[in-house]
Amino acid sequence: MKFNLQLPLSLSPPIPSQPTMRWPAPPKTMFKNAGLGIAAMSYITVDYLRHLSPAWHSRLQPALWALLAIAAVSRVPSYRHWTAEFRSAIPFVASMLFMLVALLYEVISVRSVTAVLGLDWHRDAPPLPDTGQWLLLALNEKLPSAIVEILRARIIGLHHFLMLFMMLAFSVLFDSVRAPGLGLGARYMFTMAIGRLLRAITFASTILPSPRPWCASSRFRVPGYPHRWAQKYYVPYASDHTSISRVIKQDSAYVDIGKPIGDYQPDWGSMSFLIDFLRPTASEGSWLSLLTKAGGGCNDLLYSGHMLVAVLTAMAWTEAYGGLSSALVWLLVIHSAQREIRERHHYTVDCIVAIYVGILLWKMTGFIWSQQDRRPTKFEKIQSRLIQASKDSDIDEVRELLKEIELSSEESNDQTTIRYARLFRGLIIGFALTIVVLAFVFTSDG
Repeated sequence: MKFNLQLPLSLSPPIPSQPTMRWPAPPKTMFKNAGLGIAAMSYITVDYLRHLSPAWHSRLQPALWALLAIAAVSRVPSYRHWTAEFRSAIPFVASMLFMLVALLYEVISVRSVTAVLGLDWHRDAPPLPDTGQWLLLALNEKLPSAIVEILRARIIGLHHFLMLFMMLAFSVLFDSVRAPGLGLGARYMFTMAIGRLLRAITFASTILPSPRPWCASSRFRVPGYPHRWAQKYYVPYASDHTSISRVIKQDSAYVDIGKPIGDYQPDWGSMSFLIDFLRPTASEGSWLSLLTKAGGGCNDLLYSGHMLVAVLTAMAWTEAYGGLSSALVWLLVIHSAQREIRERHHYTVDCIVAIYVGILLWKMTGFIWSQQDRRPTKFEKIQSRLIQASKDSDIDEVRELLKEIELSSEESNDQTTIRYARLFRGLIIGFALTIVVLAFVFTSDG
């Protein structure tokens, strides 16, 4: 006996979808899903009011953040992707820990590359010739003054790019970005950690003089003379042509410097190995307090950490959201790059390298989260088997497959599962809101 099973249209073989471009988005999608872009540009505009009208800024910024927070919390009950978020929780935490380790290594390296040569060298070393700086100075003479003022304006900074990404990750609540948001965050932090490690290795390999010769003296309390390593292997061969030629031929440090000048030796116990890298003075405390007080560096130049954050944010925005707002984010990246060069925080090469390193690193980490990647549902996994069973008129196989779908649905509705899902939902929302509040507090002054 044969059965003629009429399959619903939903069981018909799927037609392969054609790849679509995320940037620019089709007009209908652009206008339908433009809320995130409007919110992001509103945030940048309102925050820039701190320079134009501090009074209006103090009123509008809390109102904007309150509005965004209320909108996000109101979407939590209807959010449907908690299972996907749960699967991404472990990669998210692992990526966060990896990034913290990378940042610790970077902080040590930032101080080390300045401390090893001493403050006297940094005061006397002239900046490197930078054609990008020359170009910007020439454009100041050619462009209208209004455009020059826009280029000089402090429209966006590092904290803005971080907040833009947080807004992007939270937009999964509005289905503006493919879930899970924790997966997107895991990819962002993992890529950031790799970029930070590569950056620290790069700038520590060859120490470049700062474009701001006064930077080291204003930021660091380190000895004025070089470390004993630099006294033996760098200073004797730094300027004299004959010495440089001879050390190349002999390939050995032939100069006898006698007893090198020593450094202050605090009692740091098992962490005393850091003394040679950090070179603390008597007025500074423990190694932990020294690192926690660390701010920006002076010789951590190639490549720019600020630009790495900016590029990763722009790449995430372009892939996950697309549309006109992605083009605006990239314009902000370019504006930030020229300001880094104009204000001589970095050389041009630092910004250029950061841009293509950030792009390449983001392209390499798509295995963590991708806009095109989507895990199949239970029904989609057995859809082809169900279609084949219907074609073969195998009613028993059809029943078994439908029973599998029913069992998986019952498992998802298990009360214990629901209870843990609610607990996980509360923890994630609480953690995320805490991070947003802390970021808002720490960046409220720009």
